[in-house]
Amino acid sequence: MSTPTKPFLLYTWPTPNGFQASVFLEELKAVYPELDYDVERIDISKDIQKQPWFIEINPNGRIPALIDRRRDNFAVFETSAIMLYLAHNYDKDFKLWYDPVKNPNEYSEILQWTFFAHGGVGPMQGQSNHFNRYAKEDVPYAKKRYLDETKRLYGVLEIRLKDRDWLAGPGRGKYTIADIKTFPWVRGHTVAGVENLDEFPNVKAWLTRAHARPAVQRGLEVGKA
Repeated sequence: MSTPTKPFLLYTWPTPNGFQASVFLEELKAVYPELDYDVERIDISKDIQKQPWFIEINPNGRIPALIDRRRDNFAVFETSAIMLYLAHNYDKDFKLWYDPVKNPNEYSEILQWTFFAHGGVGPMQGQSNHFNRYAKEDVPYAKKRYLDETKRLYGVLEIRLKDRDWLAGPGRGKYTIADIKTFPWVRGHTVAGVENLDEFPNVKAWLTRAHARPAVQRGLEVGKA
């Protein structure tokens, strides 16, 4: 059996969380072509992510998960942790983040907006997705609560993106981990019950900018059949 030559192995599925990892990897590969990766699709509808072999990689039983073959098959789970791990270890030119030592304020902004999405946009919109589209019983209170909270969070993004292109960094900002963490959720707004982004024009323009990036387009195809 031949030894794998690509530095990383990504376990994923085409979901907002899965796309965050694949988009970041595609952006990284666009700058550093040697940082390629293999993909193993994990069909979450079949609970493959709950099987014992996968639990050894990610005890939380969720996708995505990353194996770093360059570092003795070190495993990383949670999307924000995966992106920060890759940035710290492989984005030496700070193309997708800021130097924590030389630019501590800008680095802090990345963390703030990344964690805003990790703890806010993702979980709240995920619940809105569930209760509005997939729940086996109709729970009006839950549907309204999570839809309203998703819209509130979009409103926070709308304020932040006024006169800005990206979430973190000085001036109009710089495309970073924070954007990659957030936009894969927002692009699925209709699933959550937000039919359009007309009341969030800054968010809508930001999403269009993200989608225009070639690495984003590639990353959004990863994991599909």
